[in-house]
Amino acid sequence: MRVVSLVPSLTEAVARSAPGTLVGVTDWCTHPPGLDVARVGGTKNPKTDRILSLAPDLVIANEEENRAPDLAALRAAGVAVLVTEVRDVPQAFRELARVLDACGVASRPRWLDEAEATWSSLPRPDTRRTAVVPIWRRPWMVLGRDTFAGDVLARLGIHHLQAAHPDRYPRIPLDDLRACEPDVVILPDEPYRFTADDGPEAFPGLPCALVSGRHLTWYGPSLAEAPRVLERALRAAHP
Repeated sequence: MRVVSLVPSLTEAVARSAPGTLVGVTDWCTHPPGLDVARVGGTKNPKTDRILSLAPDLVIANEEENRAPDLAALRAAGVAVLVTEVRDVPQAFRELARVLDACGVASRPRWLDEAEATWSSLPRPDTRRTAVVPIWRRPWMVLGRDTFAGDVLARLGIHHLQAAHPDRYPRIPLDDLRACEPDVVILPDEPYRFTADDGPEAFPGLPCALVSGRHLTWYGPSLAEAPRVLERALRAAHP
């Protein structure tokens, strides 16, 4: 089985569960570290000719991360393309199982069972804090409705204030974000790389939590440790 993955989190899942299956991944596929396969460009601008030259049996994609015209071009060239849709944690586990099955993984991997058990055993939050969750700046963009990351946070007791916005990733002026007066501003390190010196200064007087984007937005082996990692970062914002 020869597989090309255009989704970083699925790359990690396949590499861990079916070693040797991947023949191509995106430039943004950072896990597992040291993965030695062909690079085929970005998630939004994959090199379709490079992908075709790898003669994959399957290309794994995501309806949010990858562009429909690129996937259509691969299908037109005769390549099978599996497109995932992940809007919440339960759907992530269903789609991971579907991907691994399509990649020929014979038995459900232990990490997937452990991750699902971790999330299913989370206690119901005693309190619920409000948040704004920027994912980009220049312009400022935040989590809106119906997102996987939003569901992850909700299960940890965080209500992000744009959850009912008509758009999934709305552009909202910085002054409007400040005016929301959230309990915490959550700043992931991807897709925009917020850091201690780039992000918190825009929200003076508000607690800011710098969090791992991999644990907030990826659906793969990182799900097993995501609650612990994220909760530690959120606690650090309220010393």
